[in-house]
Amino acid sequence: MGTNTAVNKHRRQFLKASAVIAAMSPFYIPGKILGKDGAVPPSEQIIMGGLGIRSRGGHDLSVLLTNPDVRFLSICDIRKDRREAVKAQVDKLYGSNDCTMYRDMFEFYESNPQMDGVLIATGDRWHTMASIVAAKYGKDIYCEKPLSLTIQESRAVADAVNRYSRVFQAGTQRRNIGNFQLAAKLVHEGKLGKLKEVHANTLSPGVTHDWLPAQPEPSKDEIDWELWLGPCPWRPFNMEYVNGGWRGHYDFHGGGILEWGTHTVDLCQWAAQADDTVPVEYFPTYDEKGNKTARVEGFYANGVKIVMRNDGWLGLGTCSARYVGEEGWVETGDSGRMEIYPESLRSELKFFGMPGTSPDNHIREFLDCIKTRKKPAANADVAARSHIASHCAKIAWDTDQYVKFDPVKEEFTEAKKYESGQRTSKGELDVANRLRTRAMRSPWRV
Repeated sequence: MGTNTAVNKHRRQFLKASAVIAAMSPFYIPGKILGKDGAVPPSEQIIMGGLGIRSRGGHDLSVLLTNPDVRFLSICDIRKDRREAVKAQVDKLYGSNDCTMYRDMFEFYESNPQMDGVLIATGDRWHTMASIVAAKYGKDIYCEKPLSLTIQESRAVADAVNRYSRVFQAGTQRRNIGNFQLAAKLVHEGKLGKLKEVHANTLSPGVTHDWLPAQPEPSKDEIDWELWLGPCPWRPFNMEYVNGGWRGHYDFHGGGILEWGTHTVDLCQWAAQADDTVPVEYFPTYDEKGNKTARVEGFYANGVKIVMRNDGWLGLGTCSARYVGEEGWVETGDSGRMEIYPESLRSELKFFGMPGTSPDNHIREFLDCIKTRKKPAANADVAARSHIASHCAKIAWDTDQYVKFDPVKEEFTEAKKYESGQRTSKGELDVANRLRTRAMRSPWRV
C-alpha cells in the first residue's frame, strides 16, 4: 500500500518553483496562476476528498467548500445516491464535471495521489479504520466524532496519526467556539478559584443488542452492504441502519456518553488542563429507590471530580458544560449564552453569536495546520483521551462497577461491587478489561 507522502510533501514546492520559472519567461501567465484578483494559486491550494458525506458530513463539506484555498477532488461512499449528490454539489460549484466517484476507499486513495487531506464523515463504526487507512496513505484527516467504538480503537487512531506524521482534527468543534473558549479561560486564569468539579452534558449510556429485521439487499452499486458493515459483525440488511438508524445499536454505536461525551467530556478535559491524562476512577449512580441513573461520576488523580449527566442543566443549549471552583462556577452550551457565579464575575461574560454546532472555525484551523504542520486543537492525542474517558464511564455503567483506570497503561487496575441502595454488581476486573476492545470482522484489524 503506497502512501505517496513524498508526492504530497513536495507538490506545493514544485508548483511554486514552476510559477517562478514561468514568470521569468516571455509567455503570458494567467493571473489566477499567480494569485491575482483574489484567486488562490495552485501552489497554495489544499486538495481534499471525502468519505461517507451525509447529514453532519454534508454540513462539514459545505463549510469546507467556502474556503477559497480548498479544491475538492473526489467522493467515496458505499451509497450511489450520496456519491452522485456530492458530485453534483461540487461540480456545480466549480462549473465542471471533474469530481470523481468511488465506492471502495482503497481505489479512492490509489487513484488520487495528489490529495492532501480527507473529510471522514461515515458512521461511527468506520471512523477508526478509515482514519488509520488515510494516515497510511499519507493524508491529513478531519474526522467526525466519535472516532472510536472502544478504548483500543481510540489508541490505535492516535498511534497511526503520530506514526505517519499526519495532521488530524476530530470533529469536536467546540474547542474553536468563543463561549466554550471563554469558559475554559476563566478556569485557567483562576477566576473561579481552585477547580473542584467539571460537569459534562451526556446522553443515556444504554444501547440495544437486538437486530432489525432482514430486508432484500440492494445491488452493490446502489448500496454496498458488505462495505457498510466493514469491521462490524455481520447483520442482515435493513435500510433503517443505512439511513442513520444504526444509532442505539451496540454493534454500530457506543451509546450516549460517547455520543455527546466526545464533545463535552472533551471540554471538561480541556478546562481541567487534563489533555495528557484521563480520570482514574469511575462509578455509576443510583436514585433513592436504588435504580441506576444515566449519570456516571469519577475523579482525576488530582482530586477534581467529573460528572457526566443528562439532567439538571440551565437550558443554555445542547452539549453544555459546567465548571465549579472553590469561589464560583460557570456554565455554557450551544446557544452561546453563559451563566456565572458570583455576580461580580458577570462582567467577564460575552455573547459570541456562533452556535456550538458550527464547524467553521474548526475546519479553518485544520486547513491552516495542513500548511503549517502544527497540531490542531482537537488533535489525535487530545481526542483519543477524551474518548477513552467516555469509554471508561460507559464500562463502569455497563458493569455496575466502581473501576480504577491507569491512564498510562490504559487498563483497569481495580473493579469492585458498587453498592447503592440494594443494587450490587457481580462484575470483576477482567470483565472491565475485556470491554476495552471488540472483535473485528475479518479482514479488518487494528
